[in-house]
Amino acid sequence: MTAEARPVSPPLTERQEARRRRILRATAALAGEGGFEAVQMREVAVAAEVALGTLYRYFPSKVHLLVATLRDRLQRLRTDLRDHPPAGDDPAARVAGTLLRAFGELRREPQLADAMVRALTFADRGARTEVDAVSRLTTAIILDAMGTGHPTPEQLCAVRVIEHTWHSALIAWLSGRASPAQVRADIGTACRLIGTPGPEPAP
Repeated sequence: MTAEARPVSPPLTERQEARRRRILRATAALAGEGGFEAVQMREVAVAAEVALGTLYRYFPSKVHLLVATLRDRLQRLRTDLRDHPPAGDDPAARVAGTLLRAFGELRREPQLADAMVRALTFADRGARTEVDAVSRLTTAIILDAMGTGHPTPEQLCAVRVIEHTWHSALIAWLSGRASPAQVRADIGTACRLIGTPGPEPAP
């Protein structure tokens, strides 16, 4: 069976979802204290109070775990942004404000941020499902901030450039090669590619 023809996983039961949440909380706690190296499967299993075999059934590796943790954080960010959207009439400014809000949250937990970004960077095809989910969520968050349900091809291209800039800027900041001010400047510059959207097409 090809990667494109993967079977769809059945939805988790309430008990399974609760177990998954415990696993992600344990992962975030360990990464927050000791970074990427502190996330070891056995320690995660102990902290989450699940059997090691059960943990591996949910997440085959620490990379899967950390990318899933990033996905969880992005989902929470999107919910928060929908409840408290960025202000402004300019789509570029709203997107920049959104990404800077996310950057501020990452700065509060630098060890966790480093672990999640490293995992996303190291992820191979085996973690494709979680990586794709992170990419889709990032795109959705940016489109939400833009406030257009029908982005033009040019705007979608700008969104991709913004995502690349966002990821590269985070790596540069985490490795000490860029200051927070440089990250903010790079994000702001990339977001100006969006421009002002034209009228949406009639239904």
